[in-house]
Amino acid sequence: MTLRLGAHVDSTDPLAEAAALSIGAVQIFLGDPQSWKKPTTLVEGGAPALRAAAEDAGIGVVVHAPYALNVASTNNRIRLPSRKLLQQTVTEAAAVGALGVVVHGGHVTQSEDPAVGFANWRKAVDGLDLPVPIFIENTAGGTNAMTRELEAIDRLWSALESSPNADRVGFCLDTCHAHAAGLDLDGLVGRVRGITGRVDVVHCNDSRDLPGSGADRHTNLGQGLIDGDLLACVVRDAATITLLETPGGVPERTADLAWLQSAV
Repeated sequence: MTLRLGAHVDSTDPLAEAAALSIGAVQIFLGDPQSWKKPTTLVEGGAPALRAAAEDAGIGVVVHAPYALNVASTNNRIRLPSRKLLQQTVTEAAAVGALGVVVHGGHVTQSEDPAVGFANWRKAVDGLDLPVPIFIENTAGGTNAMTRELEAIDRLWSALESSPNADRVGFCLDTCHAHAAGLDLDGLVGRVRGITGRVDVVHCNDSRDLPGSGADRHTNLGQGLIDGDLLACVVRDAATITLLETPGGVPERTADLAWLQSAV
């Protein structure tokens, strides 16, 4: 896959924003990202209309799963609804012709054994019907997060590698999250690929906070505390779909895209 620039855009009319930004890929939510309700395509005409329009425009669509999801949790009242919601999201994403579904790695609580969380991820993946792949995203903070540290990502992939659905699980690398986790962005793509075998999506975001802060606060490219050369390095090394999740509307995203194109 070659470098393809895009952005997280409005879920009700994503292709209009894609046209305004002259981008080849968009990321959207299906419904309220904070809700447990069954996801639904918010574009007029629903999933079939978005699929047809995106295909006509040559726009790749990535879906971001709801933030509430945590399939690693030991709490049945969180884990089981999370599995159901993830499946519903994947099914709706397939209906819109999405390239895949980004989902956060989740966590167990500070007093719990992370091994249980990795095992819960394996059970979740085993039970999913995956007409489109999921891309598990690295996270910014949390003592027992499943995808904050490289060691944790390694343990998760070891848990998933023998799943019948292992080939349908990819990785989403978020630069702000990696910075917040204290990971060195220099050569990070190679280190992640050494664990997962793949990096399918990059979330290219600058950070308002110091490295290792654990704070997930995105800012516009070149305006934060991540070295611009390192951001560009991640994008070049990954050479895949790269999505902005930076603040603002079309003017701010246009400036971010110009910055990124110049840097890369």
